[in-house]
Order: sequence, then C-alpha cells, then structure tokens
Amino acid sequence: MQRERLAVLHVVAPGEFGGLEAVVQALALGAPAAGLEARVAAIVPDGAVAHPFLDPLVRAGVETFAIGAGGRAYRRERRAVADVCRRLRPDVVHTHGYRADVLDAPVARALGIPVVTTVHGFTGGDWKNRCYQWLQRRALRRFDAVVAVSRRLAEELRLSGVPGGRVHLVRNAWRAPAPPLKRSAARAALDGEAGDSEPRDPCIGWVGRLSREKGPDVLLAALARLRARPWRACLVGDGPDRTALVRRAAALGLGDRVHWHGAVPEAGRLYRAFDVFVLSSRTEGTPIVLFEAMASEVPIVAAAVGGVPDVVSAAEAVLVPPEDPAALAAALAGVLDDPTGAGGRAGRARERLEREFCAEPWLRRYGAIYRAVSGRERRVAGRWKASAWAP
Repeated sequence: MQRERLAVLHVVAPGEFGGLEAVVQALALGAPAAGLEARVAAIVPDGAVAHPFLDPLVRAGVETFAIGAGGRAYRRERRAVADVCRRLRPDVVHTHGYRADVLDAPVARALGIPVVTTVHGFTGGDWKNRCYQWLQRRALRRFDAVVAVSRRLAEELRLSGVPGGRVHLVRNAWRAPAPPLKRSAARAALDGEAGDSEPRDPCIGWVGRLSREKGPDVLLAALARLRARPWRACLVGDGPDRTALVRRAAALGLGDRVHWHGAVPEAGRLYRAFDVFVLSSRTEGTPIVLFEAMASEVPIVAAAVGGVPDVVSAAEAVLVPPEDPAALAAALAGVLDDPTGAGGRAGRARERLEREFCAEPWLRRYGAIYRAVSGRERRVAGRWKASAWAP
C-alpha cells in the first residue's frame, strides 16, 4: 500500500538559534500543508535533556529524535541515525549543515534512501572551518538534490563540481512563528524598560552570530564614525568573537553605548524595538534575519552580499558594499535623518515579503524535489530493498 504522505526525515546538528535552524523548523512545521510527513533528528551534545531548537517542534506535535553525540562520537552518531532510518523508513532524508552532510547523509545513502541537502552558504573562517567546508563540497557531489538558497550560491556549487542537474535554486521563505511584538512591548522585552516610554536615543539593531562572516566588527567601525550623534546599539546573539568584540567596542569608546543581549529566544519578535536594523555580513545566503526585519516593518540597512539583493532592492532598503564602514555609517545617518523615507522603504519591504516570499510556494517546491528524487510517482512503498531495512 502506498503511503498517503511522502515521509521526510530532517537531520541537523543545530545551534540554539539561527537561520539554518529556522529553515528546518519551517520545513517541518509546514510539511502537512505540502502533503508531507516530516520528522526531525537533531544531533545534540551528550547529556542534553532538551534543546531549544526542538522546543517549538515538540509543542507543534512534530516527532523528534535527540541523538546525543557530542564532540567526535562520529560512529555512535552514524549508528543512531541508521537506527532511526530503519525504524521510520523515510522516503527521503534531508540533511542540513556540513556535519550532517558529511557524516550522516552517507548512512542514508547506504540504506538506499535518496538524500537531499540545503546549502545556506560557506563562511570561510579559520583553517579548521575551511577544511570542514572542503569536505562538505566534495560530499555534495553525491547527493540526489542540492538546494541553493541564492543564485550566487547555486553557481558556486556548480563550479565546485556538483552536477548542474542536481542543483536547485530555492530561495528561503518566511513562515512567521509568532507575530512581532508592538514597539513598547518589544523594547520592554529587550531592555526591561517599563510602560510606553521612549528611550532618549534611537536604537540601532543587529541580530546574528557574533563571528567574522556576520560582520559585527564592521558595524562597530561604522558606529565609531557616528560618535557625535545620539544613538544606542543593541546586538542580539552570541558567538565565538563576543569577548574580542566587547573589547573592540571599549577601545573605540563605544562601551557604554553598545548593549550585548546574547542569544534571545524568539528574537524575531523584538525587531520593532529598533529604529533601524543592520545586516553587516561579509557573506550570506538568503538571511532569515532579513525576513524578520521585513515582517516587522523596520527600516533596513544591509550589505549587498549573497542573496540579499534578491530579497530587497533600493526601493525597500538601503544597500551598501560589504566591509565598508564609511558607507555603512553614512547609510545609518541617512536613515535616522529621514524617518519618513525610511518608513516608506520599510512598508514596501513588508509588502514584498508577503508578495514574493510566502511559505506555501516554497513548501510546494521542496515537495516537488522530494518526489522527484524519491521517484514516488513511479514507486510504491513496498519496493524498498529488503537488505536496507534488515534489523
């Protein structure tokens, strides 16, 4: 008997929060609307009783599997993934991130299960990270389908040796987990301020991982050029560069004006606390934080990298060259000096988000990819190789 819904197992080694994590959650939560049955296996640190990434999935009734495999427990991880695959017998395994792509996708492939991955971008970084990404690029050549989230990334994948027919351009979409808070509530949640009182200085907001590829240092350099103006900056997120960035802010004389909020659950609800949102990245795919800012109708200043220009144009945001603090500072000053013009761009950004990046067509596109690689139209569920599912 053929299954009513095509079954997909997502495999990911998640951080607490982030764009990749948001995409996996949106795919899993939206699966029923696309005629899919989704489950999620998360590689989590040993001993982790719960993980923030899994919380919204569990609340929504998505079946999840927390696989404890911290550090280099690679064999144990692969055995656990194989056990889950044998138990569930999914039609497709969809991996996310270099660890799952390199370690876990071959497990599914060995069991005869088609494998799909979504590539969100390559960040470079130190020699260890570059080594991981080299391994990932080689692993991608063996996938049945490789989804790129921007045109530039799709071309990069083809040039790196992924067969062109297996590369699919599917830009990320927006599926709001919860509506944004009103401005006063967002500010109260972010800063602990009471009531509807407005802070004296405009708030410059930044959300992301505190690491080089996201460019928080570029923002600090831009803010140093705006010392004479009134403002305060709120940086939401955590990462390996936090200590160095705090020291850098102090050295620039910005220590009492830059506020470090750390990782905040449901940070997408807080954007209305900002007078302007900044994306200062050196590299990007299609950033979910950009969608969050658009959904909140907050003025945007963004580095024109990766898939950013595919999401917003000069009509919806102020775009600047990457790694250019002077241009970023000038753009921020322009937004703060012209709130009417900035508000108009923010309104058009919200309209474009709703018009071009809604979740339903996105989910259908993924469903079509899953069905194509699984051969679901031509194969009934009983044709799995018996050896693949032997206990």
